[in-house]
Amino acid sequence: MSELARLSPEEVQEGLADGSLLLIDVREPLEFVQGRIAGALLFPLSTFDPHHLPDAASKRLVFSCRSGRRSVTAFNAAVAAGIDAYGHLEGGILAWSARGLPVIETDPASGQPKK
Repeated sequence: MSELARLSPEEVQEGLADGSLLLIDVREPLEFVQGRIAGALLFPLSTFDPHHLPDAASKRLVFSCRSGRRSVTAFNAAVAAGIDAYGHLEGGILAWSARGLPVIETDPASGQPKK
């Protein structure tokens, strides 16, 4: 079984920037639309099936959620299914936002990203 790597927001930001990780957001669609990390893919935990995760190829598979609880659950489910998962964003998007890192918000009227 893989050991859970607990990544800081800065480590996730660096991994996204250099292309070394694939970030899977396991929050629900409404949460994702309200604020998301650029490059994250949505796989809600409520319907989570690790067998439907994209092939991470040579990237490290990292999970994120609001505070870090659901991402651990998703990591454990992926590992139990034989998926080579790497870790999760410690503290979730709350920690990411608290560090002042960029979040994409969606305008509910247009469905477009807010500027």
